[in-house]
Amino acid sequence: MKNLEIAGVFEHLADVIEIKGGEPFRVNAYRRAARVLGDLPEDVADIATEGRLTDIKGIGKGTARKIEEYLETGDVSAYRKEMRDVPEGLLELLGVPGLGPKTIGLLWKELDVRSIKTLRRELRRGSIPSLPGMGEKKAANIAAGVQAYLSRSGRSTLGSILPPATALLEGVRALDAVLEADLAGSVRRGRSTIGDIDILASSRRPGDVVSRFTKLADVEEVLASGGTKASVRIAGSVQVDLRVVEPSSYGAALLYFTGSKDHNVHLRGLAQSRGARLNEYGLTKRDRTLASRTEEAVYHKLGLDFIPPELREDRGEVEAAAESRLPELIEESDIRGDLHLHTNWSDGLSSVEDMARAAKARGYAYLAITDHSRSLGVANGLSVERLAEQREEIESVRRRVRGIRILAGTEVDILSDGTIDFPDEELEKLDIVVASIHTGFTQSEDRITGRIVSACENPNVDIIAHPTGGLLESREPYAVDLERVMEAAAETGTALEINSHPDRLDLSDVNARRAVATGVALAINTDSHHTDQLGSMGLGVVTARRGWVGPENVLNTLTTARLMKRLGRS
Repeated sequence: MKNLEIAGVFEHLADVIEIKGGEPFRVNAYRRAARVLGDLPEDVADIATEGRLTDIKGIGKGTARKIEEYLETGDVSAYRKEMRDVPEGLLELLGVPGLGPKTIGLLWKELDVRSIKTLRRELRRGSIPSLPGMGEKKAANIAAGVQAYLSRSGRSTLGSILPPATALLEGVRALDAVLEADLAGSVRRGRSTIGDIDILASSRRPGDVVSRFTKLADVEEVLASGGTKASVRIAGSVQVDLRVVEPSSYGAALLYFTGSKDHNVHLRGLAQSRGARLNEYGLTKRDRTLASRTEEAVYHKLGLDFIPPELREDRGEVEAAAESRLPELIEESDIRGDLHLHTNWSDGLSSVEDMARAAKARGYAYLAITDHSRSLGVANGLSVERLAEQREEIESVRRRVRGIRILAGTEVDILSDGTIDFPDEELEKLDIVVASIHTGFTQSEDRITGRIVSACENPNVDIIAHPTGGLLESREPYAVDLERVMEAAAETGTALEINSHPDRLDLSDVNARRAVATGVALAINTDSHHTDQLGSMGLGVVTARRGWVGPENVLNTLTTARLMKRLGRS
């Protein structure tokens, strides 16, 4: 029965209206409808077919029309309309214990709180107690609720999920009855954090696939198993959901189960505007299937260019695809080198030569050795004297490792007072300078922003590394005005980094897109401390793709000659 599904839609609709400060009678009407449907013993679809919806106490004509709309299309247009100006992460706050719609609306209106991250930012700043009706006790309760919510979030970083997901996918593809199989969901879209792993397969013997899937070596626990789907747990308590479909509907199913939900809703609305219906089985019109076998075919029949999975977040990609305005996204093969690497001169584990040979084996044209500067004692930062000694070693390795350009550089600290850790006369001797913040994270937004802007204005600084300082699922970014930073970077020609380290992915996809729109060049680097970590470049590239970034926007897609000219070195 669809009763609980529709009840959930009305509950969400009520929440959104209340968050936005809408009329209380509308909020109460939708909550009453949700409660009635949740308690209804009869299938609401049967009641609708018989024209008896308004006979149900608590269901008026307007609510009845929305129920009929959902039963017909799987969507309620009023909900989509209400959600248009609501930030993507705001509804997630409803999951925080003790945080209701009215308070969320207040936080959004007064402090521009849009997500768990921005809520934690305001808690750190201490700005919540001064809001109307709040106070220190209320702020403390919210902080406790956030902590409880995060402790049960169960999300993992993309970097930690991809290896087991890929291994499991290969196991599925190896099953005899499987014709096609792909990762789906947020893993395929490349989101920075993942809740669970979704795998889609096609087969004419789905039962065989499900049965053998639950017996794969990586499976630790079978949660559910049926004729066409199964849910299991693998190491790390990660849930994996498998769905098996007919080959004829594989493309439509892959599109549907890749998501995102908002992207799918947008596509369904587009299909409806053309008198058609779109679901996981295909795009149909008057009981005739228009497209289902491939994703490309479905998009084509909707009048759209193919939309890469990384862009499917309903952030303007559908409109761009309709007008053939989608960007040519960067590929990992476009990357010609890595400009942020550490060796055993500071806190790395591999030598300069090992890093150079590993980068050459990846087909790179260049790499930059950027060990930490002197103030970062915990990372064995280099003194001015050791920096000079390292340049001598780099020159020696250049003679032994041919076919790749080894740049001598540093990751210089932007100190708490806004100065740079090495004097300019030392930086001028280097091929490349990466600057970053490692200390003073609790300073005010104005102070931290000023430090980074000052670094951008230093003519010797080429790249700002991990610009917001956050660690996925473990450390919030420091308070920084990225708009000011981007304006300074654009004006000075300083690149901002997408740090590919699995725990960072900083800049985020959204901020990478903002940077490109501001005219800022990006650099996608791994921040590797060992040769084995060079392979994380793909995570940064996926993040860039989600930010609509093309190869022309990225510093390390340039040829060696063009890069050195861009850096102002010969």
